[in-house]
Amino acid sequence: MGTQWEGINEFVAVAEANSFTQASQKLALSTAQVSRQVSALEQRLNVKLFYRTTRKVSLTQEGQVFYQHCRSVLDGLSAAEQAITQLQTSPKGKIQLSAPITYGEQQVVPLVNNFILQYPEIEVRLHLTNHRENLIEEGFDLAVRLGKLKDSSLIAKYLAPRINHVCASPHYLATQGEPHSLSELHQHNCLLGTRDYWQFKQQNKEKHIRVHGNLRCNSGVALVDAALKNIGIIQLPGFYVDEHIKTGQLIPLLTQYSLGDEGVWAVYPNNKFVSPKIRLFIDYLSQNLNS
Repeated sequence: MGTQWEGINEFVAVAEANSFTQASQKLALSTAQVSRQVSALEQRLNVKLFYRTTRKVSLTQEGQVFYQHCRSVLDGLSAAEQAITQLQTSPKGKIQLSAPITYGEQQVVPLVNNFILQYPEIEVRLHLTNHRENLIEEGFDLAVRLGKLKDSSLIAKYLAPRINHVCASPHYLATQGEPHSLSELHQHNCLLGTRDYWQFKQQNKEKHIRVHGNLRCNSGVALVDAALKNIGIIQLPGFYVDEHIKTGQLIPLLTQYSLGDEGVWAVYPNNKFVSPKIRLFIDYLSQNLNS
């Protein structure tokens, strides 16, 4: 690596032990050799890294800054070596995952089971909830989240499309007519979920339209059943209605006002180095949720 790397291991060991003697024992080197390497590093950088007394060794302000960067570099090298090692062996370990309930049951759970079959030494702990957990505080490696993401320190990777569809049964449209504009929705029985408005895009701006109907339920499955029974119009993500649209049981409406793809995402803590098993699992979701 050249002279620029000489003394780095010795410097970090002393910084973490606050002792040249303990650092030398950890590195299996003589105290004199560790001291020479650190002194040579200080001369090369032209900066004092440690305060030295007969009783104590402590970092200077410059030393603290240098330590943080060196520690990050050494962690990166360790992670790189671990990644290469794990690529040559079967992935193993635990993955703590969170996902929304219905989407998780329909889309994520089958893929988790297939993933375990393919990598039996990986243990997945899957928690289905519509509550957005604090991943770090609650110990999750990652979460699957739907739609627009709130600004946060989490890293997000796009997995698959998520598009909201407004639709109704052919019989409902034959008897009640088809809305061709957003303003016509107030004339129809609009079946609601947890919110009392639907989302659209008009003239490149997101628009919330308040709608009304004789059924409100926090279950997309229940709303689909009502739409199939000709009760009214629904707005739901594709994973609820795609198959019914393909078979002609539901007819998409007001497509010109669709918000478009809001995405399905894997989010995970902003660590510089993500373990190979987590990367493998995220890639597996991305490849298979898109199929």
